[in-house]
Amino acid sequence: MFDQVSSDIKDAMKNKEKERLDALRMLKSRLLENKTSKKPIAEQEVAIKYCKMLKDSLEQFPQGSEQYVKVETEIKFLSPYLPEQLSEDKVREIISQIISDNEGANFGTVMKALSPQIKGKFDGKLASQMVKEVLA
Repeated sequence: MFDQVSSDIKDAMKNKEKERLDALRMLKSRLLENKTSKKPIAEQEVAIKYCKMLKDSLEQFPQGSEQYVKVETEIKFLSPYLPEQLSEDKVREIISQIISDNEGANFGTVMKALSPQIKGKFDGKLASQMVKEVLA
């Protein structure tokens, strides 16, 4: 992924895509930090964490503001580096499967089994709401 980001940075520079260039440089700096850390994690995990942080920061800005649009655009530029997102229907299917496999499953049991399957592919907050709805 690091090589792909570096290549995409060069393309963005050639095409004078300033916003894309800024987003890619931030991702590359996160990847570099990870490479030199004492406990490096997978590159895709770095991208997932960074995008999650950006999505969480959207709540701090009024919708439609300049900063909100900037962060939203950055997320859009980074989406090709994330795993394919799951649909709500697919997540509901996974939840139902977990509940049927575990008799007397409670919220904690379901979330413990669900979290690794959806990490980086679906919003965890929304998933927990869906689990609560199904169990209710």
